[in-house]
Amino acid sequence: MFVTRPNSMWRRAGACSFVLIAVLWGEAVCAGQTGQAGPPPANVSATTPTAEQGTVLDRVVAVVNGDVILESDVDEERRFESIQPYRGSTAEFSRERAVQRLIDRTLILQQADLEPGAPIPDQDLDAQLAKMRNDIPSCAEYHCETEAGWEKFLNAHGFTVAGFRERWRRRMKLLRFIEIRFRNGISISDDEIKTYYEKTMLPEYATQKVAPPKLETISKRIEEVLLQQQVGNLLRDWLRSLRAQGNVRIMSQGEVSP
Repeated sequence: MFVTRPNSMWRRAGACSFVLIAVLWGEAVCAGQTGQAGPPPANVSATTPTAEQGTVLDRVVAVVNGDVILESDVDEERRFESIQPYRGSTAEFSRERAVQRLIDRTLILQQADLEPGAPIPDQDLDAQLAKMRNDIPSCAEYHCETEAGWEKFLNAHGFTVAGFRERWRRRMKLLRFIEIRFRNGISISDDEIKTYYEKTMLPEYATQKVAPPKLETISKRIEEVLLQQQVGNLLRDWLRSLRAQGNVRIMSQGEVSP
């Protein structure tokens, strides 16, 4: 029988293994606007005054190969992170980290748009959102099992139901793209699984004084961790290449976008 007690070990093992989630989403994966299909046009000004008051409504914080990331996108990314069911400490999710995540995600989506695949089916999207509604701890007080409760929860965090659906659909699109691009070419050997079990897992179980499960009962889970680690490594290298080859500019305070 599989013993699940040493969760801390699995969290550490999975920290880099879920780089595609951490790098790309808290969610979101893309440029992250509520209720919008993609980033705003590249000709958006760094300051957008109202006609009567001259009030700054938004600010360009980065331009990625002509696609704009706005201050409102950064704010939304941090709000989205705050409601994730499997997040770490929100105190660690700084504005700078949100900007970098949005840049990476925009770079990947630009590549994904060059290789369009089948649309995400509504039934797959609905299944993931239903699970998420059960997994978000703070959802309980809103009774997110009901449509009215779910809408109230999202509204309290600055999202609409329709906007959130499209945001999550983009997330699924990006993760599918990464899966196809990187994971399909990776294979994990039995020796690698055994080595991970003996050198990583067994010492952890020994430290926590818990009887370890047998290798054959968790070999598939170990394989998944190792696969994710390799995908994460390939993804990081690819992102560095995209940044080097592309045109990524982070705007300073008061700077006007080109």
